Amino acid sequence: MSTFKNPVIPGFYPDPSICRVGDVYYLVTSTFEYFPGIPIFKSKDLVNWSQIGHVLTRPSQLNLDGTPNSKGIYAATIRYHKGIFYVITTFVESQTGARRNFFVTAENPEGPWSDPYWLDDCPGIDTSLFFDDDGKVYVTANRRPPGGQLYPKHMEIWLQELDLETKQLTGEKYSLWDGALKYIHAQEAPHIYKVDGKYYLLIAEGGTGFTHSVTVARSESITGPYEGAKTNPILTHRHLGREYPIANVGHGDLVETTNGEWWMVCLGSRPYGGMYRNLGRESFLVPLKWEEGWPVVNPGKGIVEMEGVKPNLKEKRWPTEPACDHFDLPELRMQWNFIRTPREDFWSLDERPGYLRLHLKSERITEDVNPAFIGRRQCHINFAARTKMEFTPTNRNEVAGLVLLQNTDFHYRVECTQSEIRLVKREAGEEELLALQPYQHQKVFLKVEAYGQSYHFYFAEEQEKWEVLKEDVDGRILSTDVAGGFTGAYMGMYASSNGTDSSNYADFDYFEYIGLK
Repeated sequence: MSTFKNPVIPGFYPDPSICRVGDVYYLVTSTFEYFPGIPIFKSKDLVNWSQIGHVLTRPSQLNLDGTPNSKGIYAATIRYHKGIFYVITTFVESQTGARRNFFVTAENPEGPWSDPYWLDDCPGIDTSLFFDDDGKVYVTANRRPPGGQLYPKHMEIWLQELDLETKQLTGEKYSLWDGALKYIHAQEAPHIYKVDGKYYLLIAEGGTGFTHSVTVARSESITGPYEGAKTNPILTHRHLGREYPIANVGHGDLVETTNGEWWMVCLGSRPYGGMYRNLGRESFLVPLKWEEGWPVVNPGKGIVEMEGVKPNLKEKRWPTEPACDHFDLPELRMQWNFIRTPREDFWSLDERPGYLRLHLKSERITEDVNPAFIGRRQCHINFAARTKMEFTPTNRNEVAGLVLLQNTDFHYRVECTQSEIRLVKREAGEEELLALQPYQHQKVFLKVEAYGQSYHFYFAEEQEKWEVLKEDVDGRILSTDVAGGFTGAYMGMYASSNGTDSSNYADFDYFEYIGLK
C-alpha cells in the first residue's frame, strides 16, 4: 500500500486552505509580515505540491510598513466559483490595532490577482467564503460575542451575506457558534460546507498552541441553529502528551477528491530538542470519512500521522526547486521573501549577471522596517546552508552576511565588517558577541549546519576550506516557544549600513540549502 509522509508542505506554511478545480487542487497559507504575501500551491494528488506564485505581489495589495513581528496577513481562504478564484484574508495592523478583512480575485491562480476589496463592518480574523446552491455568497469570521466574553479569549463565529456586485457585506449578521466545550478558547478559522443537504461549520478552537483542535457543528439552515458533534473535538493532539512528534494540530479545511474521498489539510508543528518549534506551523494532510452524518478524521486512529496511506489519486510529481540557487534567472525564485513591503529596488539580478546584488540600506534587521534581507524558510530539522559573498566594506558601519532569523529580537547574524567576521546572537532584544575572527578579504564563503537544536557556523577564504567560527550554538532562540509569535525560522542574505547612508553593495554568487538526514 502506497504511503506519503507528513507534513506535505514542510516549514513555515501555516493555516492551509484548499479548493479543487477539476482534477487540480490549490492551497494557500498565511505569511504575516513577509512579502510577497500568501503563497499558492497546486497539486493533482494532494501529496506532491508545487508553488505557482503568490497572491499578494504588489505594494498596492499589501502595505506592511511598520507591521510588527507576527502581524500582517493572517489565515487566508481560497475558493473557486464560476471561473473566478477568490482569496479572502485578514490584515492585522498591530497588537491592538484594527483587524481589516479583504478579498482578492483572479481568473488564473498564478495571477495577476486584483487589488484588495476591503470589507466594511467585518470584524475579527480568519475570514472564509461560502458559495451556496441558491447563488448567495457568505462570509464567516470570528468576533467577541456581543454579550461579552465569559472567559479569556472567548470568541464567537458569525456569518453575513456578501454582495459580489458591491463587494460589501449586506443584510443581517448571524451568530453561529461560541464554543464546543466550555472554556475552550479562541474560536476561529470557520469554514462552511454543504454535504447531503446539511450545512457543516468547521472551527478551530483552543488557540494555536498545544491545545489547538478542530471541532464541527451542523445545521439544516445556513444561519443556524448549529448542533455540535458529540465527538468534538474531531481532531486534536493535546491528549497525546508533549513527546509526540506532531503537536499543535488544528485549523483545518476540507476537500472532496475526484474519486469521492474526503481529506483535511490542517496545521501542525514538529517540536524537537524539547517542546521547541523552529519550523513553525506546517501544512499536514489527513483522511476523513463521513459516518452517520458527521465527519470522522482518520478513522480508527483519530490523529495526524507522520506517514499515512496516500489518497486514491494518480501520483503527479512536479519539478523541484534546485538546492542551489545560482541567481541566474531574471527574477527571484518563489522561495525567497522580504520582511515587510519593499519600497525600492535594493536588490538586483542583472547588475552583475549570475549574482544577487544586495545594496546596503540604512535600515537594520533589528527594527520593524524593510531591511536589505532576502530569506527563505527553514524546512528541515537538520540542514546545511551556504553562500559565497563578495563584499568590500568602506567603513565600520557597513556589514553584510548571513542571518538565521526568528524575528527582529531573536536571531543570529554572521556579519562581515572591514576587519573581521563576527557571530552575533540577539535574544529578547539584547545582543551578545559569540565569536570573532579577523578577516579582510573581499571574498568569503559562509556556512551553517544544524543538527537538531545544535547550530554550527563556518567561514572560508577558499571553497571547502572551512574554518570554525562557532560550533554547538543553541538554536532554541529561533523557536516560537522562546521568541513568541506565529512564524517559523528563516535564513538568508543581509546587508546594512546601520543608520548611515551608503552606496555600497554585497554580491552573492549562490545560496544553497539542503535538508540533512
